[in-house]
Amino acid sequence: MERLIESTSSGLYCAAGDFFIDPWRPVARALITHAHSDHARPGHAAYLTAAPGAPLVRERVGATVESIPYGERRRIGDAWVSFHPAGHMRGASQIRVEVRGRVSVVTGDFKRDADPTADLYEPLRCDELIMESTFALPIYQWPPVASVMDDLHAWWRENQEASRTSVLLTYAVGKAQRLLAMLNPEIGPILYHGAVERFVELYRAAGVALAPARKAQAEDAKALRGRALLIAPPSAQNTPWLRKWAPYSIGFASGWMRVRGARRRRGADRGFVISDHADWPALLQTIEESGAEWIGLTHGYGDALARYLREQGRNADVLRTEFAGEDHEMKSEMPDASEPP
Repeated sequence: MERLIESTSSGLYCAAGDFFIDPWRPVARALITHAHSDHARPGHAAYLTAAPGAPLVRERVGATVESIPYGERRRIGDAWVSFHPAGHMRGASQIRVEVRGRVSVVTGDFKRDADPTADLYEPLRCDELIMESTFALPIYQWPPVASVMDDLHAWWRENQEASRTSVLLTYAVGKAQRLLAMLNPEIGPILYHGAVERFVELYRAAGVALAPARKAQAEDAKALRGRALLIAPPSAQNTPWLRKWAPYSIGFASGWMRVRGARRRRGADRGFVISDHADWPALLQTIEESGAEWIGLTHGYGDALARYLREQGRNADVLRTEFAGEDHEMKSEMPDASEPP
């Protein structure tokens, strides 16, 4: 049977509506799930995204971006499309496409856990489900976020007692703001690297409640080292900018920290398992709730999950895409990470 959405050399394409979803090469019409750089790319002729994420996508692509509210249906060609919360970060969306009664859902990156900076994931029924599979192995199961934050706050206090600066490495868009919404500012001053700043401002402008924090200045390294918690992109590690804050302890916030070897490879003293992607149980729950007769998997451990689903009697395939998930976000969201404070 012909699919409503197919993978092409330019991206996921809907022939009935003549549009692409998160295309990686320039196209005439792009529907964008969220503002991470492997999904929202510059160079398209027209953009459409969900209203809560529009300011972030505009900042990312540097172009005019049209938006519609979550849940509102729009006719494009012979297709009806609507955007629904994906929970991945502020404004992140699943895209529902309906053509003559048949429904396809593209999840984009998503998570089902509550996030104070994003709308809660919305389960959707469909015939075809195109789903990200970044952490599609049984080992990737997330602990409760509250317990991870307790550990993070305890680590910060331990560092203060030892007169060490707490350096928390994470990606600049989405995760940094989520952490700022959950950190306890009563423990000490919170500062962030310049690569984080522009998106913090967009979150605050949208009314998202974040802990008091500001961009780290040159004089702060002397005045606040040993007390402050400093949020920085991974690419700031081992730079002259960071060495001004020594002595310090490095923590890393990512789903990859679920595996001890990942923390060692990243050169971190502590790993905090906080992810903005669905874990293994959440991926299976999403497939079950969708009722989809076919599942297409994009990036991450898609091969492993497709094999597992086929063993369960389901119809599943891996789709070739240029999405990269959390590892991409770690590496490439911070092009100016070495800039001085």
